[in-house]
Parts: sequence; structure tokens; C-alpha cells
Amino acid sequence: MGNIAAFLLALAIVGLVVEMLRRKKLREKYAALWLIVGVATLILAAFPRLLNIVAEVVGVQLPSNLLFAISILMLLGVCLHLSWEISVVEDETRTLAEEVAILRVQVEALAAHATTGSSMPSESLTSSPSKADPQASQPDTQRKGLE
Repeated sequence: MGNIAAFLLALAIVGLVVEMLRRKKLREKYAALWLIVGVATLILAAFPRLLNIVAEVVGVQLPSNLLFAISILMLLGVCLHLSWEISVVEDETRTLAEEVAILRVQVEALAAHATTGSSMPSESLTSSPSKADPQASQPDTQRKGLE
């Protein structure tokens, strides 16, 4: 009975991941991990002795301990990966906020010049961040490991 429940649960996980992929609610790089987990669970539910065999080969006394150890390592890997993703997004957000602040100052200065009747704003106000600093408008993909 337990194997049937595990098999149905794994089948539901695989079906949910495929449906989320189809609806574009989950990116492919994350879906691959969950599909691997679902398929591995399907295999272990279909062949329950396989976990015992692997536990004996690895040298673990209880197969459930091996399953918990693998699960903990997988969850640590997911946490590490998501922490890395958050760090990248924080860096990008900070860069975008700085660029928006520069643009806001330029727009306010141009608006102030327009209301005072000045016909020529200063060169520093009309230059875009990309002219002042060519690297500012381009994403820094080499430093962050994105390509």
C-alpha cells in the first residue's frame, strides 16, 4: 500500500511540474531538478528493493537513512542555488535603482530648465548614463557568472 501511495505521489509531482512548464509558471532549469526527483521517486516506488541494494553498496545500515541523507543534500543544494540567484537579483536591482535615480535627477533638471525658460540645458544633464559611463547601461554578465 505504501508503494502505491509513493508511486501516485511521484506521478502527481511529475504531472504538476509538466503542467507548470506548459503554462510557463516554472522555468526549465528548476523543472529539471523536480523532474529528476519525481522520476527517482517513481523508480524507488516501482522497485522498493533498489533502495536496499544501493544502501548496502554505499554502506548505509538503514535504507531510510540513505534516503534522508540524499534528500538533505538535495535541499541544501537547492538552498545554495536559490541564495546565489537572490544575490544576482539583488545586484541587478541595486544597479537598476541607481540608474533610475540618475535618470530622475536628469528629468527633474530638464523640467526645471524648461520652466525657467532656459533654452540650452547643460551638457552633463543631457548626457545619458551610457555616454558618461558606457559600462553603466550594459549588464555586467561576466562578473556575475551569467551569460
